[in-house]
Amino acid sequence: MNRTLSSSLLLTLFALMGIGLVQVYSSSYVFAIETYNDGLFFFKKQLLFSAIGLFVVYAVTQVSFQWIRNWGWTLWVASSALVLLTWVSGIGVKVGGAHRWIQLPFGLRFEPAEVLKIGFVLLMATLIARSNEMNPKRILTWSAFILIPMLLVLKQPDFGTFALLTAVGFSLLFIFGLPWSIIIGSVLSLIPAFYFIVMTVPYRKARVMAFLDPWSESQEKGFQAIQSMLSFHSGSLWGTGLGQGQGKLFFLPEAHTDFTLAVLGEEMGFIGLFIVLSLFGFVVYRGFQLAMKTNDRFLKASCLGLALVFGITTVINAGMSMGLLPTKGMALPFLSYGGSSLISSCLLFGLFLKLESEILNKDKSRTRISKILES
Repeated sequence: MNRTLSSSLLLTLFALMGIGLVQVYSSSYVFAIETYNDGLFFFKKQLLFSAIGLFVVYAVTQVSFQWIRNWGWTLWVASSALVLLTWVSGIGVKVGGAHRWIQLPFGLRFEPAEVLKIGFVLLMATLIARSNEMNPKRILTWSAFILIPMLLVLKQPDFGTFALLTAVGFSLLFIFGLPWSIIIGSVLSLIPAFYFIVMTVPYRKARVMAFLDPWSESQEKGFQAIQSMLSFHSGSLWGTGLGQGQGKLFFLPEAHTDFTLAVLGEEMGFIGLFIVLSLFGFVVYRGFQLAMKTNDRFLKASCLGLALVFGITTVINAGMSMGLLPTKGMALPFLSYGGSSLISSCLLFGLFLKLESEILNKDKSRTRISKILES
């Protein structure tokens, strides 16, 4: 890796991956024994995914930055094609009524929407960098690139990813000068659309109602939220101790995936929760800090976009676990079990490291030039 890479992001990456492995082991052990007669079933898979993820990080840092600038947007095209394949019989896998996965060898599955998030950032960064040379025909082309895959994701259905991409897209356009009138008009027009998407679909409406009053359906739709909050309450300040949590003993559904933060809160307490969320916060902070260091529109938009994807994903999962948002199946980066999420998070970190290297190199070059001019 480039010598200009700072150690802060690398240390954060290794810390999150290490905590994630411990968390998967702790939260899945009992469930794995009961289901697969192997307490290490999920841990061994996550260990394999971690090795693949580290290779992805290394591979991305070795790619030419110029190639990422010129062709990074093709990740959006490739992942969009994979999203389309989830609907193809024999390739796509339908689980729980959703067409989100592609079947891989050895019983593994891949969720293209996870990579689509990263591709979206690179697509938006390319669009923003080329905004001065946009014409109506190109705008229509880019709009099709953006909207069609997002509608496919919504159709899967995966409302969480659709909402995430919408939020990141509007945030980037706002940061880079989209007029307030268009922002307000777009938001106002989206309110009835989001209302229709949520409130006309029975299971989404039920999630919202359960969020507003989980105790009204304490044994059904509100069960997950209540058990999650009870786990946080049991953890108190210092936690019950690693492996000693009770929520994962079939009280808390999806303990090793969507609600892994509740398990961590119970076993490691507020202190452990604060440390982990601080690591997530540092990644977002570093992304914004890097964006402030450069005037290059592509670099700035990429750093901001990656930070927003990482930050909003964390906020959605944490908010859901703490009862601050309606329940939604969105993995917590690094800590939730799942190869697609983990490898996608590693891809995001690899890009962060590559962008950081480029920005620091440029900053060092400017410093040298300034010293030469001053002398």
